[in-house]
Amino acid sequence: MRRPLIGLTVVAVLSASFAIADEGVSEPATGWQSPAADVMEVLHAPKLPLVWTSPTGEHLFLADPTSYPPLAEMGATMHKLAGMRVNPQLNAVHGRHGFTSPRLVRVEGGAETPLDLPRDAEVHRVIWTVDGERFALIVGHADHMGLWVGSVKGDLKEIEDLALNPLLGAAADWLPDQKRLIVMAIPERGPAPQPPVIPAGPEILQGAGATARSTYESRNLLETDHDDALFEYYATSELVIVDPVKDKRQVIGKPDIYATADFSPDGRYLFVERAVGPWSHAVPWWRFANEAEVWDAKGEFVATVASLPLADEVPIHGEPLGPRSITWRATAPHTLYWVEALDGGDPVAEVPHRDRLMRLEAPFTGDPEEVFRAEHRIMSWQLVWGADGGTLMLTERERMRRWRYTWLLDVDEGTSRLWFDLNEADRYASPGYPLRRPLPNGRWVMHQQGDAVYFRGGGATKQGDRPFLDLRHLESGEVQRLFRCDPEHYEFFVAFAGDVDRFVLRSESSAEVPNYHLATLGQEIEAAEGEAVRAVTREPITRFTDPTPQLRDIEKRLVRYERADGVPLSFQLHLPPGYVEGTPLPTVLYAYPLEYSGAATAGQVRGSTRRFSRFYGPTHLYFLLRGYAVLDQTAMPMLGDPETTYDTFVPQLVADAEAAVAKAVEIGVTDPDRIGVIGHSHGGLMVANLLAHTDLFRAGIARSGSYNKTNQPFGFQSERRSLFEARDVYIALSPTFFADRVNEPVLIIHGNADSNPGTLTFQSEVFFEAVRGSGGTARLVLLPFEDHGYRARESVEHVLWEQLRWFDEYVKGAPAGESSP
Repeated sequence: MRRPLIGLTVVAVLSASFAIADEGVSEPATGWQSPAADVMEVLHAPKLPLVWTSPTGEHLFLADPTSYPPLAEMGATMHKLAGMRVNPQLNAVHGRHGFTSPRLVRVEGGAETPLDLPRDAEVHRVIWTVDGERFALIVGHADHMGLWVGSVKGDLKEIEDLALNPLLGAAADWLPDQKRLIVMAIPERGPAPQPPVIPAGPEILQGAGATARSTYESRNLLETDHDDALFEYYATSELVIVDPVKDKRQVIGKPDIYATADFSPDGRYLFVERAVGPWSHAVPWWRFANEAEVWDAKGEFVATVASLPLADEVPIHGEPLGPRSITWRATAPHTLYWVEALDGGDPVAEVPHRDRLMRLEAPFTGDPEEVFRAEHRIMSWQLVWGADGGTLMLTERERMRRWRYTWLLDVDEGTSRLWFDLNEADRYASPGYPLRRPLPNGRWVMHQQGDAVYFRGGGATKQGDRPFLDLRHLESGEVQRLFRCDPEHYEFFVAFAGDVDRFVLRSESSAEVPNYHLATLGQEIEAAEGEAVRAVTREPITRFTDPTPQLRDIEKRLVRYERADGVPLSFQLHLPPGYVEGTPLPTVLYAYPLEYSGAATAGQVRGSTRRFSRFYGPTHLYFLLRGYAVLDQTAMPMLGDPETTYDTFVPQLVADAEAAVAKAVEIGVTDPDRIGVIGHSHGGLMVANLLAHTDLFRAGIARSGSYNKTNQPFGFQSERRSLFEARDVYIALSPTFFADRVNEPVLIIHGNADSNPGTLTFQSEVFFEAVRGSGGTARLVLLPFEDHGYRARESVEHVLWEQLRWFDEYVKGAPAGESSP
């Protein structure tokens, strides 16, 4: 199939509806376009600041986001290296921005103190000391990533002659003494390796009897010997201990490719992980061979914990062999814990136990000891230590049932018991997540009151999300609700402020800007729904103002309904300013298909209509400014177990869409002859399939989608069967094979540098050609330098122009009462 030429801006329009001599195509609209002034005003309105809270809850660190960098920046030189896109000028991730105009706000009283940072500098990370009095900042400058140190008194200074390397690990962290920092710094080095004038040879990959691996780790990989040399150059760091008060620094160890450098809680040992070659061209750096070692505080080698081989044959949805997620126990001076697979890392292997928890004591030269065997896969990022003793909260996941089990272990006594378990998709029953607090040495543990642990959660209900704060007792499992979001607002706990009866609260409503408040818990009261909670009084901390008051006239409603087979569903209905009740409107449906084990969880309400409306990027919500109704967060559940969900993907998708459209028409807000559908990524696949298999929609917009699943022969989403095991399934859900049935206009948008292996740009090019060649109406827009999402100012403005124009012509402009083609 012929591929359109790609220049700086690629906008191709090929359609049976438009014809000129010879080529049978129309001339495309070229050059960057911008939407109307009212859309531009909202798009470029100031954004609310990001907030980092001090560990004590006494101060907030605020900084403003950097929105929509210029395309020239996105198109600047970068290197694709072992799973990363590297900005060679900063030795940092390409295209990643920080925050500007930093300032401190005192929680008690709201006094604000500006911080003196250069105007062109951007804060990428804030690292507080445990006492909340000092902080370190990772700051992006024009030519390096720097380290700044300040205090709540407002003083701030840069550590001079130090350039950080944030590519592989934490570029800076406080030592256990909370006075010094360990940083990954760029060592002295010469210029970057230059590419050969003539390649040293062809690109060669070879396999023989290898196990299939997931395509989701096959992005931005090394390809040539020159890439290998660049990876070594940019990924190499040296470890430096920095004392910002005494202005001293100490280099420990030699320069190497470090992924981890973590001091033990007592500061006596340093755990280090470093990648070792040769460098693979098949997997990203986190699958490279690596050495896991313990050093002493001076950087002298003590022991090897593990020598892990290249993990280039990890089963689909599986885990690599050997220790993973190696970390220090928070409540012991220097004991390492980790998880390792017992099933060969294969999620479908039939074994009595999949994982085990291991530990290794100093001097780290003996055999590691098994602590716990798990029937299912341990979610290693959810290992949380208790405040004292040997308590450890451990969660394992049963893949086939999509079920989670949370255990309480006493690693000192060797005991374990199941604390609670639930369907991972059951948002209504979710207990939330345990709050954590730092110990004096900086290690984080569960925040407890006696034998009870504080939990916070999203608080999903049939009326929408109402976040909560609970105390969950370790022994009895009894739950005491302390706080529940006001039903007329969307509010959530941020951090305790000094003591456990006062906390920072973030509160917003559909009409009120998100702001931070100092909340105080009072006596127990009975809420309107009969739930016992504590009374809450609030004092404002911040007073942010509304940057887009024109959006306040948008009305939001939660609408619930059922699929034809009885599966409960919902969408958030957004109505444009000035809507007259009972008037059918042109309507836009936005959705993203999700997978569930059963109807009970598939139909649970997601989100809240009490959220303050803010528009980001090329969102579909801009259609509200053009008089459309928008069905947002439209439920598109796919029911089934992980092995067979996609056997019925298209029929379920059609049933979901039919139910949503029928409900929107029934309540009188939607003109059934003027409905458009839009989706991104997996939602793009949804759009193409709905256009191919239904006549519900006048037109569609499919962004960054995957339209031929045979290009991912070894699985996608939760599907782990290969193309060769489920050939008919792969084809049935691939709309490219049914492009001749797409008889509604489709706008196809894609980043021209999409690194997501499942949605490479050629997927949209081929789908476009298939629709166009079958006589359909299609428009292909390829955005230069853009990845899976769209970030550049020119790109975002142009996508909005394309989307609004497309639906204005083919949806809003469609004759009333005339069904789609």
